Amino acid sequence: MKLIDIYIRRNVLTNILLVLLILVGLFTFFSFIDELDDIGKERYGILQAIQFVALEIPRHIYELFPSATLLGSLLGLGMMANHNELTVIRAAGVSILRIALAVFKVGIVLTLIAMLIGETLAPYSEQYARNSRALAQSEHNLMAFNSRYGFWAHDSNNFINISVILFDGGFGGITLYQFNQQQQLQHIIYADRAYYENGQWLLEQVKKTSIGATQVTSQQLDKITWNAILNPELVKLVVINPQKLSSFGLLKYIRYLKQNAQDYSRYELALWSRLSYPLVSITMIFLAIPFIFGSLRSVSIGQRILVGALLGIGFYMLNQISSYIGLVYGLHPAMSALLSPVIFLITAIILMRRTI
Repeated sequence: MKLIDIYIRRNVLTNILLVLLILVGLFTFFSFIDELDDIGKERYGILQAIQFVALEIPRHIYELFPSATLLGSLLGLGMMANHNELTVIRAAGVSILRIALAVFKVGIVLTLIAMLIGETLAPYSEQYARNSRALAQSEHNLMAFNSRYGFWAHDSNNFINISVILFDGGFGGITLYQFNQQQQLQHIIYADRAYYENGQWLLEQVKKTSIGATQVTSQQLDKITWNAILNPELVKLVVINPQKLSSFGLLKYIRYLKQNAQDYSRYELALWSRLSYPLVSITMIFLAIPFIFGSLRSVSIGQRILVGALLGIGFYMLNQISSYIGLVYGLHPAMSALLSPVIFLITAIILMRRTI
């Protein structure tokens, strides 16, 4: 029986990895095609574009793995069914539940590996890729980086921190540190809001602290203008995206937003989506089993790919709809994130019970 389990796991593992390789390759190719329009902007050349798409590969692996699990399981078990291998295995006394368990073990191991990539390598490579691309395409030689404390940039003798992008296109929580030529701190300017208009920044609700040789003065201002070469598009390109952070990074950033009375609903939803990742992968595995032993036991590979693609698209659409509905109506993020995998998992269990 152990040899049968190993044979099933090997077939499923091979097909999952093959499908994952094809999907990642396709998405990487399409990403490179998208970058062709930007090649030639300032210092952004062909090598920078190749580096960008290469650094996005870990994110593609993490995001595409559930779909690869579904398609790979359908193909692996499907080819065994077409060659009557599953019929022989069933005749030898191996139950459908035993076959499902063998596939499940493969899926769990691969899921843990995908989660490790998504929690460690993918967030850092994605952030580095987008920062590098944004800086290479910027008109000026700025220094900038992104952190859980917001966006930081170095513009001439100024250091700028931007906490959040507002829904109306402005920026919130702006802190500006101004130094003189001798690298001495002269002014600290904090603004509740900032807008980029006619080539300059308009800061609103400003507190300006001036540091002199013998005293420190502070004043409150309604509005001031700030002439800087920092383009707001650079900030929007590398600002923290909730889908690109690790679970630990999301937790820290949610805590930071709470402390600063900022909206953190999108980040909390992203956190619950990451926590539901193992459930999504398990659901994809269970979905493949009843179709192989039910209505798809004697169809072509192309039909199996079509069914797998339709299931994946259906899951994605339901997941997106539930996420948006949750944000609009203020539902708990856990409900929005878990609704789709739970519905599909229940469906898979019902179908499997009918098959068994």
